[in-house]
Amino acid sequence: MSGSKIMQLSGAEIVVRCLQEEGIDHIFGYPGGAVLFLYDELFKQDKVKHVLVRHEQAAVHAADAYARSTDKVGVALVTSGPGVTNAITGIATAYMDSIPMVILTGQVPTHAIGEDAFQECDTVGITRPCVKHNFLVKDIRDLALTIKKAFYIAATGRPGPVVVDIPKDITAMKTDFEYPKSIAMRSYNPVVKGHAGQIKKAVKLLLEAKRPMIYTGGGVILGDASAELAQLVKLIGFPCTNTLMGLGGFPATDRHFLGMLGMHGTYEANMAMQHCDVLLAVGARFDDRVIGNPKHFFEQPRQIIHIDIDPASISKRVKVDVPVVGNVGEVLKELIRQIEAARGGPDKEALKAWWTQIEQWRGRDCLKYDRSSAIIKPQFVIEKLYQVTKGDAFITSDVGQHQMWAAQFYKFDKPRRWINSGGLGTMGVGLPYAMGVQMAHPRAQVACVTGEASIQMCIQELSTCKQYRLPLKLVNLNNRYMGMVRQWQEFFHGNRYSESYMDALPDFVKLAESYGHVGMRIDKPADVEPALKEAFARKKDLVFLDFITDQTENVFPMVPGGKGLSEMILV
Repeated sequence: MSGSKIMQLSGAEIVVRCLQEEGIDHIFGYPGGAVLFLYDELFKQDKVKHVLVRHEQAAVHAADAYARSTDKVGVALVTSGPGVTNAITGIATAYMDSIPMVILTGQVPTHAIGEDAFQECDTVGITRPCVKHNFLVKDIRDLALTIKKAFYIAATGRPGPVVVDIPKDITAMKTDFEYPKSIAMRSYNPVVKGHAGQIKKAVKLLLEAKRPMIYTGGGVILGDASAELAQLVKLIGFPCTNTLMGLGGFPATDRHFLGMLGMHGTYEANMAMQHCDVLLAVGARFDDRVIGNPKHFFEQPRQIIHIDIDPASISKRVKVDVPVVGNVGEVLKELIRQIEAARGGPDKEALKAWWTQIEQWRGRDCLKYDRSSAIIKPQFVIEKLYQVTKGDAFITSDVGQHQMWAAQFYKFDKPRRWINSGGLGTMGVGLPYAMGVQMAHPRAQVACVTGEASIQMCIQELSTCKQYRLPLKLVNLNNRYMGMVRQWQEFFHGNRYSESYMDALPDFVKLAESYGHVGMRIDKPADVEPALKEAFARKKDLVFLDFITDQTENVFPMVPGGKGLSEMILV
């Protein structure tokens, strides 16, 4: 332990002390035979609060959301065998979205590894493809240093989940304990500051641009670079768009914001992205849901500047002209400094003409929907949610149509308020995400936007919410279909709704009440706002709002798979 004498501790005690040294106040987990010594030590202290979930998948999701909403490392604890395999979906979800996490997994005793012991699985082998790194601790003398490395690797460079697999006998043995004050790894030295020469080239391109565009992703959120991004946009007056993962990285209510881009992005964001002549990409990865078909994307010539902490992400899908590797916040600071020092600014006349074109695209009002409908429109629910919460809530979502409507209609002005699974697209995350966020921000308004299919995948976590008195508001956009599946079947599969209809749904009001929560069913548009107001007025209660919505509503705009950004299907 830093600053004190060396002492003899058991492996389980060492793990708990390491968590305390890292400043971890919450971990999410589920006990089992291989981790009972760890749970015994957790019981003996009160600095690290353990949250008992009802399924290991939810433990990892909740820890993931805790990290997303706080800029801390999330921590989950699961047992060996099925405990680990149940956690894989959560680990893969965090990996795809670059979330800093440490997952502590139990393992059978070292002498039994490889002998098909009870509840044994090859944790290192199974998790290798979906972690930033993983460790199997075979010597108790390596335990403290391994955990220190795990937290360091998880949080630095491009963040990600790190698994530490700990055999049961290691947790029972004793050894000297001293927690390292710092860590240096010869094979792992992520770059922080961008190359000055490359930044100089970027500045030159930006100041010469006639039709500039700033495209930012989750890296701006993870790199805590929102303030620098806002400063840059204010300085040069360029249009800005966010990916699904980047929402809140730039204020959605700012006039420079064109909305989300990509498959379900706005017409103006996609058209500006397609027709710009200089593109500044910050902490984004040009994935398939963002730029559509790369061949179509390159039909329009443009110069691309790409800032990212991970060199492997640069020119991976799209060849760029000026790569800048480094922490996005640090690079943006230097970019701003050099722009301020440069003589003259962007071409004002060209920029004015570009904005005129953008406003014409914006005038298409691509997010319009039928506001006179006698059936509840899901977009209307999200708009009212935004109004009732004054745009200041933490919003988690599951995956599907409701996720896209939340992204389109809730205007996120702050980072770390939008918590969703972008890369893996994991149904079932919404409720455990909301749990993790509420644990991290006990006084905040937290709403989970979900659908009747997604919510049932981790519905048992309503029990966890009851145990820890989590006053979540669950906004269920219930259209009795797997909505996004149905939409694709309508557009591309001849209206053959194969297995997308949910014809055996529970009574969600009674289900919520059976867990000890409040349930509300809303089926008229006039009742949407009053129901939301009543729900958020119940500050101590979890309220499940079951909104019966239009079954035929689709998410627009939409870029069909394999098409280009300007080949959008509009309303």
